[in-house]
Amino acid sequence: MKIGIVCYPTFGGSGVVATELGLELSKRGHEIHFITYSQPVRLELLGNNVHFHEVHVPEYPLFHYQPYELALSSKLVDMVKLHGIELLHVHYAIPHAYAAYMAQQMLLDEDILVPIVTTLHGTDITLVGSHPFYKPAVTFSINKSDAVTSVSQSLKDDTMRLFNIERPIHVVPNFIDLEKHDTSFTDCQRELMAEDNERIITHISNFRKVKRIADVIHVFNGIQKVLPAKLMMVGEGPEKESAELLAEDLGISDRVVFLGNSTEIDRILCFSDLFLLPSETESFGLAALEAMASSTPVISSNTGGLPEVNKHGISGYLSPVGDIEDMTVNALKILTDLDTLTVFKANAKKQSMNFDIHNIVPQYEAIYEETLKRFLVI
Repeated sequence: MKIGIVCYPTFGGSGVVATELGLELSKRGHEIHFITYSQPVRLELLGNNVHFHEVHVPEYPLFHYQPYELALSSKLVDMVKLHGIELLHVHYAIPHAYAAYMAQQMLLDEDILVPIVTTLHGTDITLVGSHPFYKPAVTFSINKSDAVTSVSQSLKDDTMRLFNIERPIHVVPNFIDLEKHDTSFTDCQRELMAEDNERIITHISNFRKVKRIADVIHVFNGIQKVLPAKLMMVGEGPEKESAELLAEDLGISDRVVFLGNSTEIDRILCFSDLFLLPSETESFGLAALEAMASSTPVISSNTGGLPEVNKHGISGYLSPVGDIEDMTVNALKILTDLDTLTVFKANAKKQSMNFDIHNIVPQYEAIYEETLKRFLVI
């Protein structure tokens, strides 16, 4: 099957999932074409089955904001015609499903039929999509897609509640390639990050307000008052500077390390003892799953899709959003006793196996095949 994948090429969860999905599909014999404005950060290798096509947006003085959707639609038309792409899988309702629908209509004028599968990741629904200004476009894009998936049951419920959806939504959870999270190697060099008696706490995100970065710092502050610990802050974003200032104000700057964006997440997680994710909302919580795949238990909020990933009292603990005290107490339950920590590490790894890429990708393949059959009949 020749599949076009449209996504954001950034460190965010949707871009990571789309890229990993495409790479796994290519290993299963499909021809994959990534179509976006720059090469996805996780897309390291191109080859006979993996291709990247850059969307260029010409700058015209007439436009105050350059029309990316128009450029993307035109690029999709060109790539479908040039490479014989049979199906488009777009990640995010707007602008990607919206642009794909316009491309689909242009191709129909030339008697070329290309169905659209849209995956909803969260922000396009809970933040952007629910804004009155965008709501009609999001509703239209979802209803005009030929198949729709969401990354969690929670996100599906939110979508059905917020929008007038006329088609079924399939829940296909995010996934992890467990082979890439094999911590059996011996060169993770934990001693470079902390002393033997120190616990290593990690947070990975895009440092947006919704991630509640200040809560991460406060929870860690409570932990380090009880036992020796270091905090690894991985990522970049608008809340990073205020987090640095907060660590300084609390007098723990020497115990908090800001590492910026990294392509070596597995190396960082391999020596982590605990992962903190106190987000305001998470449609799924891919960062938590990546931590669990590296045998790192998770302290998270109980919002959105997180309870579907992080099992309370098993792979970690869930707390109400903003309950710093409860998160701190739960963290210390795991970290204080080495035997307890060992059990939670093993449980986190076991829970992550439910989301192994080899279990999830066939679900997408089945949706592609069913959609192609139905679309061609129509």
